[in-house]
Amino acid sequence: MLDGCTPWPEEFAERYRSAGHWRDETLGELLAARARSHPDKLALVAGAHRWSYAELDSRADRMAARLREIGIGSGDRVVVQLPNVPELVALLFALFRIGALPVMALPAHRGSEIAYFCEFTEAAAYVIPDVHAGFDYRDLAADVAARVPTLKHVLVAGDPGGFTRLDYADAGAAGLPRPDPGGVALFLLSGGTTGVPKLVPRAHQEWSYSGRAVAEACDYGEETVHLVSLPLCHNWPLTHGLLATFHAAGTLVLAPGPSPDETFPLIEREGVTETGLIPGAALLWMEAAEWDEYDLSSLRRVTIGGSKLQNELARRVQPALGCRLQQAFGMAEGLCGFHRWDDPEDVVLVSQGLPVSPDDEVRVVDEDDRDVTPGEVGQLLARGPYTVRGYYRAPEHNARTFTADGYYRTGDLVRLLPTGHVVFEGRVKDQINRGAEKIAAEEVENHLLAHPAVREVALVGLPDEVLGERACACVVPRGTPPALGDLTAFLRERGVAAFKFPDRLEIVQELPVTPLGKVSKKALAGMFS
Repeated sequence: MLDGCTPWPEEFAERYRSAGHWRDETLGELLAARARSHPDKLALVAGAHRWSYAELDSRADRMAARLREIGIGSGDRVVVQLPNVPELVALLFALFRIGALPVMALPAHRGSEIAYFCEFTEAAAYVIPDVHAGFDYRDLAADVAARVPTLKHVLVAGDPGGFTRLDYADAGAAGLPRPDPGGVALFLLSGGTTGVPKLVPRAHQEWSYSGRAVAEACDYGEETVHLVSLPLCHNWPLTHGLLATFHAAGTLVLAPGPSPDETFPLIEREGVTETGLIPGAALLWMEAAEWDEYDLSSLRRVTIGGSKLQNELARRVQPALGCRLQQAFGMAEGLCGFHRWDDPEDVVLVSQGLPVSPDDEVRVVDEDDRDVTPGEVGQLLARGPYTVRGYYRAPEHNARTFTADGYYRTGDLVRLLPTGHVVFEGRVKDQINRGAEKIAAEEVENHLLAHPAVREVALVGLPDEVLGERACACVVPRGTPPALGDLTAFLRERGVAAFKFPDRLEIVQELPVTPLGKVSKKALAGMFS
C-alpha cells in the first residue's frame, strides 16, 4: 500500500477476495480483456471519434509508451484536468498500465485548487486541455508550474503552446512491470467540508469491483449505451458511466455538457439507453422534451443523483422523458446505491436507492454512535468492499472521520425504509451541495475573510428547487459593506473555482450564535430561506 494510505485489514481483504468481489486484475487489464473478447464492439463515442475496444486498447497502450518515453512512470502522481474528450479515457488506462497515479481534478478548478493538488501529491505531471469553455488552461498551468518544483511535465490535449502535446507513441508499451491489483490506481476528490478536498485513494481491485457491482445492480449488458454529460472526472460518471459500461462491454458516449442542445441529438443518433443527471439538468431535460423534436425513445432509464431529487420533480420524470426514473446516491469514498428495476414506484419516488453490494454494511447512528430506532433519522455510517478506510496523508482527519472498526462517517443524515432503501434528509457536515458540486464552507469563508470589507462571514446553504442548495454569504462588514460582485471578483483573483462563489449576499450586523458560542448557521439559513 502506498505510504500515506490506510491498508485494508487482512480479515476483510480475505473476505472480499473469497466472495469474488476483489479479483486479480488491474484496471489496465480490464480494458485489455474487453479488447480480446469484443475487439470490434464500439467502446467510445466522443465528438467525431468512434473507437472500438481494440482501438481504445491500442491507443491506451501507445499513450502509455509515450508517457514512458518522456519519463513518467510507476508511482508518479499526475494531476488530470480534462473535459469530456476521448483523450481522457485513453490517458486514464495508459496511466493505470504504467502504474502512475491520476489525481482527478475538475475542469472548474482554478489555481488555488490545482496548485494544492500538485504540491500535496508532489505531482510529476499535469494534464490539461488547451482552451475549454473560453478558458485558457495553459495560462493556469504556467502559474502552477512556477510554484510547484516537482512538476516536470505539463501535457496539453490540443495546441501545447510552450508545453508538451499529449500524444501517442508509434508502438505500444512493452515489458511494463505489472501494477499491484491491490495497490492504489487513482485519487478521487472528496466532497470536502474543511479547506480543499481530501484525496481518496482507490485501488485497482476495489474500485473495479464498484463498477462491476453497479453494472450488475443496473442490469447493464452489451446493448447498454451510456451517455455521460456530467464531467467524467467526477466519481459518479467514472463509476456509473465508464467503469460499469466497460465491465458490461457496452458503449460509452461522451457529451461536452448536459444541455438538451448537446445531449438530445446524441441520444437519437447513438440510441442511448442510460444516462445520469443531477436534478437541475433533469429539470432542463423535462422542460425541453415538451417542445423538442428529437427522438428519445431509446432511453431505458435516467438516473438522477448528486443531490436529493424533490418528490414533485421525481413524479414528472417518467411522463416527461418516457423512461424509467432511477434515483441514486454515492460518494468518492465508496458507498453508492441505486434503485433496482423491479422496485415499486412509491419507493422510487421517495428514496435514493439500495447499496449496490451484498457486502455493503450501513448503520444509522445518533451523535453518540448508537444505532437509532429503525425509521428514525441519524448519520449514515458505511463500510464494505469498495469503501476506503482512510484519506491520503490525513491521519488526524481520518481519526475523526472513520470509526475504530472501519466505518466511514459519511456526514449524511438519512433514514432507512423497512425495505432497506435509503432516504437522504440532510447533512451533518458544514457543506453546501450546489448542483452536486460540494462546497466546503470553511474554505470559502477563509478566502472572504481576507477581503478588506469583511469583518465576519458565514457561508450557508439555502434551499433551491433546481440546484438543491445555493450559497449565501452572510457578512458582517468592516466599514462600507461590499457588493456581491466585489466578493466574486475577489475570489476569482484568488484562484477559487467559480462554482464556489456565493450566489447571494446578505449584510448583517452580527452573526447569531449557539449557547456554546458557535455561529448558528441553522439560524442564518432560517432568516434568509
